[in-house]
Amino acid sequence: MLYYALVFLVIALIAGVLGFGGIAGASASIAQVLFFVFLVLFVVSLVMRVARR
Repeated sequence: MLYYALVFLVIALIAGVLGFGGIAGASASIAQVLFFVFLVLFVVSLVMRVARR
């Protein structure tokens, strides 16, 4: 999931440099959502691991 967030971030950066504002904004939003989903799942995974011990 982190991979896809980075891919969309790169797409947003390239689109922004080339002047495609709509595509850049959409890609940046998708990358942000994917990153936060990754963080939530990572924290849940850490909590579950600590709870098992």
